[in-house]
Amino acid sequence: MSAIPTKEEMNEALCQRVGKELQAKFSSAVVAVCGLGGLGSNIAYSLARAGVGTLILIDFDRVDVSNLNRQQYKAAQIGMEKPQALADNLREIAPYIALTHYTQKITPENVVPLLSGADIICEAFDAATEKSMLVNAVLEQLPDKYLVAGSGMAGLGPANSIKTRRITKHFYLCGDGVSDVDDGIGLVSSRVSLCAAHQAHAVLRILAEQFDV
Repeated sequence: MSAIPTKEEMNEALCQRVGKELQAKFSSAVVAVCGLGGLGSNIAYSLARAGVGTLILIDFDRVDVSNLNRQQYKAAQIGMEKPQALADNLREIAPYIALTHYTQKITPENVVPLLSGADIICEAFDAATEKSMLVNAVLEQLPDKYLVAGSGMAGLGPANSIKTRRITKHFYLCGDGVSDVDDGIGLVSSRVSLCAAHQAHAVLRILAEQFDV
């Protein structure tokens, strides 16, 4: 088996892709991922591979066999708490990433203690009620934080209907804005991954100070 690259070797490889200045911004960033299902687990993978230095992972759920069609977990992890399972998987691809993980439900009451340390917050819930709760709580209680949310990624609709929109200075929304998990075909891996990629890319663009108009 080959040895794991050193931290310096991995950082140098990342710098060769995007340059030292931008990689330094990624490495110093703290990003919270709220919800670790199809959106959140894929967002976390993309950010870890990009060299984001610190991730805060939050979910109250456990890995289920029904998750394996679109979420970044393994069959052997069924029954594990998602934050721990995802942290284990992320360390396999980004061994030097700093991870903080919480197995608990986010509420308006704990938004500030859980998320105040993040530079950017990713909303990655399935249920519309939970999505709106987190968006409203962050916009009201942490208005200076960047928030990247997802809305509409279900079914087999066209890939190009998934888009990123800048709603306000600090609020980005990714998805088609229409499809719902309860309408016919539910969540399909490829389309959920597309929306997750939009969210992760929005995070990297914010860190690079390349803001959408």
